[in-house]
Amino acid sequence: MNIPFFGTKESKPKPKKSILREWLDAAVFAIVAATIIRTFFIEAYTIPTPSMEKSLLVNDYLFVSKMHYGARLPMTPIAVPFVHHTIPILNVKSYTTAIQAPYKRLWGFSQIDRYDDVVFNYPQDTEWNSSRPVDKKENYIKRCVALPGDTLQVKNRVLYINGKPGYAPRFMQSNYVVQNSLGQPGLSDEQQDEYRITPVDPSYPQLYSLTEEEAKALREIPNMQIQLLNEMQGIKDSFPQSECFPHDPTNFPWNIDFYGPLWIPKKGVTITLTKENISLYREVITQYEGHTLDTSTYPFLIDGKAANQYTFGMNYYFMMGDNRHNSADSRIWGYVPENHIVGKAWFIWMSYDKYGIRWKRLFRGVKSLEK
Repeated sequence: MNIPFFGTKESKPKPKKSILREWLDAAVFAIVAATIIRTFFIEAYTIPTPSMEKSLLVNDYLFVSKMHYGARLPMTPIAVPFVHHTIPILNVKSYTTAIQAPYKRLWGFSQIDRYDDVVFNYPQDTEWNSSRPVDKKENYIKRCVALPGDTLQVKNRVLYINGKPGYAPRFMQSNYVVQNSLGQPGLSDEQQDEYRITPVDPSYPQLYSLTEEEAKALREIPNMQIQLLNEMQGIKDSFPQSECFPHDPTNFPWNIDFYGPLWIPKKGVTITLTKENISLYREVITQYEGHTLDTSTYPFLIDGKAANQYTFGMNYYFMMGDNRHNSADSRIWGYVPENHIVGKAWFIWMSYDKYGIRWKRLFRGVKSLEK
């Protein structure tokens, strides 16, 4: 007979976990692991609108890298996992603002480069966006065309950065009027299927967003007339001067085809504020950097103190869509602050349209598709 030594205890086997407990532990682990990956490494994103076509297409499903620019630490840490700002079906917000953290970003592989495809939180305050914290605002994707300290200008649809022609994406689109020699608008259904293009708006069957290659192909159709639409300097059209940032047509009579020159704010740079240029910086001072501003007197009052100068506390970026005539972008709502940057569009894992899966786009890097 085995007699245990004095002072020792016989080991007891641990009780076996129930199947329910094992499933619960596995689910908790999966949620925690997926949340860490989504927060610090990569996150799935869907292209919902044609503003980046045809570089990125509606129903492209892509992964956004948080690692390239450095992961932004959660600013609203108490939230339901795997949803952005609203719980589906219930249609209630997925977070609480009881705890709000300051903006912090981890070290990243790189800085934002000109012409990167960038996902960011929509910066403008709107009826549906204004009450949300920065990291719970709507996700947008555009091309970053100007960096902090750059001077941007659009002249007759051509982008200029610091006085030199900027990058023109291969698949950049503009609006064209398409009709046949008899004046009948648009293309037949068969022609639309052949060229895989559709009108911008079904109620305007003659209006199409086309790349230069597509416009060239349509011009080869017998009896087809193709005319580029172009907003002239000083002419109001689809995006009138009052709708273009900074919404001050008296001092800045710009439209989407003739825009700027505009200097992009850079952290640490001090500028002189005037009655003429204050509209360029009002939202930066108040909405993005949290100061009070009274422009009823000059010098202006910033946080109650007289000031005719301002030093920027953050870097800002200028974003544009590749579908230049059908993109509500920085030309309409202004700069994107650095604390709104989510990540870099990385690669596409799924893509489809009404014709089926777009196999050639699957598991392709975003940059490789633009060449």
